[in-house]
Amino acid sequence: MERFGDRWSLLIIRDLMVRGFRTFKEFQESGEGIATNILSDRLKKLEAAAIITAEVEQLDRRKLHYRLTEKGIDLAPVVLELLIWGARHEEVGASYAVIARMEKNRGGILAEVRRRWLERDSTPLIPQFDNAVGHDLSGRGI
Repeated sequence: MERFGDRWSLLIIRDLMVRGFRTFKEFQESGEGIATNILSDRLKKLEAAAIITAEVEQLDRRKLHYRLTEKGIDLAPVVLELLIWGARHEEVGASYAVIARMEKNRGGILAEVRRRWLERDSTPLIPQFDNAVGHDLSGRGI
């Protein structure tokens, strides 16, 4: 997939995996400042690469819900390591306790990511994560 490692694709994967985002609107309003045309393009590219899938919402068939595929969820270890690295090496405002917990419990965090994916649980992985770890994979705010 061309440009798979670009900032926006990684942020979309992170938001699906960690923040529990599912809709175009959630991605758009995440505070990252992604333009709608770029967001639409990256969602299409991630879907074409079988990293995500788009499912029609049952209650409102005009809306799509995005979900990681098995191939996409297999990126969890990489995303976790990038989050830990970013928290350790960038000014993120994260407490040492949050970073230490992520580092010490990699297996538990990854198991919880997979469990939530299997159960279609869109609850954010670590509720305090959004406020506690302040940078994304590109060094901007999570």
